[in-house]
Amino acid sequence: MAKEKKEQDKTQEEPKKKSKLKLIIILLVALGLLGGGGYFAYKKFFATNKKTTEAPKEKDTKKEEKKKDKKNKGEQTEEQPPQLQTSLVQLPTIIVNLADPLGKRYLKVSIEIEVKGKDPGKLVEEKMPMIKDTLIMLLSSKSFDDLNSLEKKYALKMEIAQRLNQIFEKPIVTKVYFTEFLIQ
Repeated sequence: MAKEKKEQDKTQEEPKKKSKLKLIIILLVALGLLGGGGYFAYKKFFATNKKTTEAPKEKDTKKEEKKKDKKNKGEQTEEQPPQLQTSLVQLPTIIVNLADPLGKRYLKVSIEIEVKGKDPGKLVEEKMPMIKDTLIMLLSSKSFDDLNSLEKKYALKMEIAQRLNQIFEKPIVTKVYFTEFLIQ
């Protein structure tokens, strides 16, 4: 009887060892595939290509050389005068309730505007209360359906630029950028 029990124990241990071996092999193969996929994704989407990064540098140096040649010859360069320089100005984050029938949706948006002028930060700071009021009134009048597609967001950017230019009484806002756009 003791021999029979030992034989039964041996037969039971062999399938357990085989199933553990199969499990280890499957895990190693899955880990290899996962690592290969991660490497591919890194190379495809995150790594910079040397050709694309070096080519613009060469073009930039050629442009700089042309500008230096024009300056040496006494010709005018293509540089903009200081009053036409543009810079980005960040506006404070705005959170508003949307004009939906149930009133349960809200919009959180962070905006940066491209402003041309000598001191755009000062211009925007002087008009900040009017800018905030205009943005709150405009954004709270929108519903989810007014903001749910790319075309509608682009139209909103144009409308914001138009309204801000009305505040400044001249077209100094050239572009509007959404740095955060969350509808909940």
